Amino acid sequence: MRKSRSKLLQIRGEIKKEWYVSGVIGIFMAFMVVWSLLSYSQAVDRTFLPTPDHVFQTFIKQVQTEEFWKHVGISVYRVGMGFLLACAIGIPLGILAGAFRFAEAVIVPATEFIRYMPATAFIPLIMVWAGIGETAKIMVIFIGSFFQLVLMVADNTRAVSNDLLQSSYTLGATEFQVVTRVLLPALMPDLMNTLRLIMGWAWTYLVVAELVAANSGLGFSIMKAQRFLNTDVIFVGIFVIGFLGLLTDRMFALANNRLFPWTEGGRS
Repeated sequence: MRKSRSKLLQIRGEIKKEWYVSGVIGIFMAFMVVWSLLSYSQAVDRTFLPTPDHVFQTFIKQVQTEEFWKHVGISVYRVGMGFLLACAIGIPLGILAGAFRFAEAVIVPATEFIRYMPATAFIPLIMVWAGIGETAKIMVIFIGSFFQLVLMVADNTRAVSNDLLQSSYTLGATEFQVVTRVLLPALMPDLMNTLRLIMGWAWTYLVVAELVAANSGLGFSIMKAQRFLNTDVIFVGIFVIGFLGLLTDRMFALANNRLFPWTEGGRS
């Protein structure tokens, strides 16, 4: 028994899968108990905190409508396009900044400066530059993800062992070969974890993006419900966004596990 307790308190110590699952279920049940107590007892007015069964009934009604799936589809599209655009530009820039000092001097200071500017502050400029169509919404998600991605990829690149790179030069590898055959494969596991985190941020910017004159999407449905105090619809929208975010996170974790099983991140 004492040995089991020591494992629980050991830094990075392994625990039984049953304990891990029990912890997850326990937290979920505790959340449901608190929510139920507050709503069913009407300690909080049901206008502001609907009961769990009411939210579930609203969810069942919504999934049976074409409009709901339209909202889900357009939101997935916006998040996916913003994320892919950030990756297409941010990953090469991050690798350059992490691999070459001259590129770091050009890329990192400006990126460090801009990343502290909230994406919401760019919305008026985005509307002026890109209008109020799909491009504007994708650009909000792109801006919210891009600058963080560049810096994190640069850190991933710098984390690759310098001894590994120098050994490649000693064996006669060219600069191009070191980058493509040594540096890139070595940083891939950390890069996958970085993309997993950035995808999470992309989902958090969804509601912000759909404030830009939207008439569809999960964020739009949440804001519309807020105007009429339909808090059950708000809860459904929040939970669906959370579920979609969790689903993409698990997909990245599974890919990491399959592609890089020897890494710590691959066991997520």
